[in-house]
Amino acid sequence: MFWVYILRCADGSYYTGHTDDLEHRIVLHRNGECEGYTATRLPVELAWSQDCSTREEALSAERQIKGWNRKKKEAMMRGDWQEVARLARRRKKGDPSTGSG
Repeated sequence: MFWVYILRCADGSYYTGHTDDLEHRIVLHRNGECEGYTATRLPVELAWSQDCSTREEALSAERQIKGWNRKKKEAMMRGDWQEVARLARRRKKGDPSTGSG
């Protein structure tokens, strides 16, 4: 089993990742043991996660979500798929992503 997940950082930003051991990875993030983005934005909390059948599926979902803007990520975390679809239609093909939001 694999997971794609989103953490809410102390500065209000989101971090998206994937793992094969969600509980352990969250502990590592919370303890600042995952070098990089979250280590300088503690504390972090798990905002959302979804299980995936394969690592490839989890990585693909991670990459897709990382390309979304903040509003679209928040709609997904609320389970508001109608809003996710509406926000997807608003972007014109070829427009750059607005970042990790």
